Amino acid sequence: MFTILFTILTFIVFGKLLIFAIRASWGLARILVTVIFMPLALIMLVVAGLVYLAVPLLLIAGVVSLVKTHN
Repeated sequence: MFTILFTILTFIVFGKLLIFAIRASWGLARILVTVIFMPLALIMLVVAGLVYLAVPLLLIAGVVSLVKTHN
């Protein structure tokens, strides 16, 4: 009886920890993409001579960041 109760409670606790870990890693991934990857990709496009592609991407990212509300 105690084994079943222990097993159920273990799944509940570790299930909640797994959900928390997934949410935390998703937040960290969004920060890394926003702060490091996107500016680096735009700089690489400009250096490669693809300004006509980098400017619309920058404008789209700017409009999205202005329109989107923060949680």
